[in-house]
Amino acid sequence: MDPTLAGILGIAVMIALFMTRMPVAYVMTLTGFIGFSLLTSWKGGLNLLSRSFFEAFSSYSLSTIPLFILMGQLAFNSGISRRLYDTAYHFLGHVRGGLAMATVAACSAFGAVCGSSPATAATMATVAIPEMKRYGYANSLAAGSVASGGGLGMIMPPSVVLIVYGVLTEQSIGALFVSGILPALLLTALFIVAVAIQCALRPSLGPAGEGFSRAEKLRSLGGLVDTLLVFALVIGGMFFGWFTPTEAASIGVLGVLVLAVARRRLPWRAFVASLEETLRTSCMVLFLVAGATVFGKFLAVTRIPFNVAEWVAGFDLPAFGVMAVIIAIYFVGGCFMDALALIMLTIPIFFPVVQHLGYDPIWFGVIIVLVTQMGVITPPVGINVYVVFGMSQKLVPGMTLEAIFKGTIPFLLAIVAGIVLMFLFPQIVLFLPGLMY
Repeated sequence: MDPTLAGILGIAVMIALFMTRMPVAYVMTLTGFIGFSLLTSWKGGLNLLSRSFFEAFSSYSLSTIPLFILMGQLAFNSGISRRLYDTAYHFLGHVRGGLAMATVAACSAFGAVCGSSPATAATMATVAIPEMKRYGYANSLAAGSVASGGGLGMIMPPSVVLIVYGVLTEQSIGALFVSGILPALLLTALFIVAVAIQCALRPSLGPAGEGFSRAEKLRSLGGLVDTLLVFALVIGGMFFGWFTPTEAASIGVLGVLVLAVARRRLPWRAFVASLEETLRTSCMVLFLVAGATVFGKFLAVTRIPFNVAEWVAGFDLPAFGVMAVIIAIYFVGGCFMDALALIMLTIPIFFPVVQHLGYDPIWFGVIIVLVTQMGVITPPVGINVYVVFGMSQKLVPGMTLEAIFKGTIPFLLAIVAGIVLMFLFPQIVLFLPGLMY
């Protein structure tokens, strides 16, 4: 069989299996293994399968993933997210839409100790949605701000998606982490502007809450101490070259654990729950990495990545036009597939094109994370929307998926504005890595 035809059939089979709701990691592994074996040999396929899984689960670089996930779980179970929200509420709660603004700000801060989009959304949903409903916020704004703000965990370091991108493209994970700081802050500001515009046009969406004195605001800043300490320790340590990303992850876990124990906010049951959730999430991510590796090897044998790269590069378009096409493909793909799986499937195809066009790999990594971030709040996948919907069923009777998706639209426009700004001004992404290196 012609290798290219075999690759096209393999992709079609993979899409068909996705529709059966079979886990993505299993689909990629099965399709890649059978396709590779048919094109080479069954012995070669078995060798690829065993080697890919062994390398994924024994990789020193990928050991940062379970460590950062554990750091986020310990932070959540020790109450760091609630203290962050209280601080943001003290400063923003008195203005129209202030609770939604506070939610976005708290999501951004919690992303600095979590690194997972669904985890950030689930955490903030339990804290923020009941408070917003208590002050008469519309379902669309309350749930939409949580689902969209949770996406900030994908770009704010430490980001699991950026770690995987760095491993796949052999880029510095430290540089990728640092490059995500300014874009995350820019996106947070754009989200707050989106809330302000909505509430200016329709004040009933987010009525003003209670005000606080200057002294109360200053006292609430204590809720930021834990997050700032951990963030400064992890990112600052990498910035100044004190330790590698893997060492930074272990230092971050130790830092959160020491703070939680010192404040007596981490009972034994919560500690065990953190370990269990870390194990579950880490296995899912590592299975995805291994499965994507197997499928990527199959695609390499079919030469589809090289053919697609030549096809896209051959467009009679300037470099920014080709990049716009790639970004559009990522946006559409992100609507149908998990961001991590999409990036692992497509990086072997598009990364050579990006290098050929002369774009910075660090900049490209941040851009595609931002584009796929849109996928976590758009149908039909919209993982953050489903997470918030599931959490809100226990908290807010009458919450609907339609209301949440409707509430994410202004934030989608804010993400588009952020991508355009970073396209026009790449130094937003590259300034801090330039200082670091």
